[in-house]
Amino acid sequence: MSATTDNSLSLRVLGLNSGTSMDAVDCVLCHFTQKTPTDPLHLKIIKYDDIPLPQEIKKPVFNIIRYNKTTPEELSQINVLLGECFADAVEEFCRRHNFDLEKDIDLVASHGQTIWLLSMPSEGQTRSALTMAEGSFLAARLGKTAVTDMRIAEQSVGRQGAPIIAFFDGLTLQHPTIPRACQNIGGIANVCFIPPTSRENGGMDGIYDFDTGPGNMYIDFAMRHYTNGEMEYDRDGKWGAEGKVDQEIVDNYIRDLPYFHLPPPKTTGRELFGDQQAYDLIQVCEAKGLSQKDTVATITRITAQAAVEAYRKYGPKTADGKLDVKEIYMCGGGAYNPNIWKYMQEQFAPDGVRITMLDEAGVHGGAKEAITFAFQGMDAVLGRPLMIPQQVETRTPVMPGKISPGKNYRELIAKAVAFGGHIEGTYLPPVREMVLEQ
Repeated sequence: MSATTDNSLSLRVLGLNSGTSMDAVDCVLCHFTQKTPTDPLHLKIIKYDDIPLPQEIKKPVFNIIRYNKTTPEELSQINVLLGECFADAVEEFCRRHNFDLEKDIDLVASHGQTIWLLSMPSEGQTRSALTMAEGSFLAARLGKTAVTDMRIAEQSVGRQGAPIIAFFDGLTLQHPTIPRACQNIGGIANVCFIPPTSRENGGMDGIYDFDTGPGNMYIDFAMRHYTNGEMEYDRDGKWGAEGKVDQEIVDNYIRDLPYFHLPPPKTTGRELFGDQQAYDLIQVCEAKGLSQKDTVATITRITAQAAVEAYRKYGPKTADGKLDVKEIYMCGGGAYNPNIWKYMQEQFAPDGVRITMLDEAGVHGGAKEAITFAFQGMDAVLGRPLMIPQQVETRTPVMPGKISPGKNYRELIAKAVAFGGHIEGTYLPPVREMVLEQ
């Protein structure tokens, strides 16, 4: 921890995330400060960057995920290789931005790479999550304590292990009078609804989130498929904009897939919206005579329309049954695809809903998920659970992540105890108020 003259918190955490699209390791260095455990938490986002993942690790991981086949030998090696890749990304991030790993970073908090997320198991299956990038290798390579594997902790107390971002969206966007939503378009798309703090059970007491369906995953697969891997995503939505949407395919797809008609809590991943399903959807488009760009446009519309319909079905409502949202903040890589946000804007404009980027609130839209994992890493070291959202299966608090001690582990724990050791109870109280410092 950074030095303080009292027992207040000052912790610099490097958050790491590789999403379901697996294009890069998002790295964001955050500085968390807090006078006491019950005071507002202050967050300063020092630097964000993304470090590309090498193809030699992406290819075997994509194959495991697409075909749902591997061996114990391969999985064992993938876990270590991903750990090494994430450590490489940290070192490259420090080189690019002239950070001293020893002096400028107290803790590394890594989501790792999702291999499989079974959040809503069918009969005969077990709820589970497998994320890889071995924390012990991060700690050994970097000399810093590492926190990893956040999702399985949520599942251990009966929740789904995703999206696990509502706490941060609420802290960032809660407003006295304006009902807001935060829409993330990563590999999977998810939304968090944040009611005004002036209402009963508003603000942090009323937040809830769920996955709306596919985000970039189908689009990215189509781009790799049609360009033989040369293009990994639809940059600026160019292909989608040049194609024509087949609305019948979109409507039939959303109508026929049961996930879209389930109420929250609900989350999903590659088990429903993976590469094989994307390939099958491409075959449907091509069988109807759609061009490559028409297919990308149609697949993109599925992401956008599924999100809009999720708001209308499962979003908060006013007394007269209308959507109770006035501002939507977009984030994630797909937020920069105009074919997604423009469609949402057209659909919600009659309701007086304003759509903007999360950057307006002071958080880079591409960095948010890595920031949330930095936050969870901080809480793991401090002994503090996350704020539990509404519309979940259980309300049991749990510590996020697993700790792999680094050379500074004893120092971290000593200062964590000095900060919150006087608080009675099993855990420190969850953060309910946050100040973003510029």
